Amino acid sequence: MVLSITNYLAVASVLFLIGLSGIILNRKNIIVMLMSVELMLLAVNLNFIIYSVYLDDIMGQVFALLILTVAAAEAAIGLAILVVYYRVRGSISVENIHLLRG
Repeated sequence: MVLSITNYLAVASVLFLIGLSGIILNRKNIIVMLMSVELMLLAVNLNFIIYSVYLDDIMGQVFALLILTVAAAEAAIGLAILVVYYRVRGSISVENIHLLRG
């Protein structure tokens, strides 16, 4: 069974929409919001790889690797900020994030 490019793009768009709905519908939990951003980045990576294979060009795969490194750094820094914020405030509620102005 051979899958066409539209099937792969449909999967990537569904992943992106799940991530987008996670951000829009859940405004209270910052960890779920970070996971939703990661899911959106993975959907974009899937699109880059799909078009890279379809067009027989390696640049899409290079961009996907760059996005993976940025996503890993974003997750590490975001979780470190959340740990420090939890130690200071005792909660990671999104409503109180506006108090972090510097």
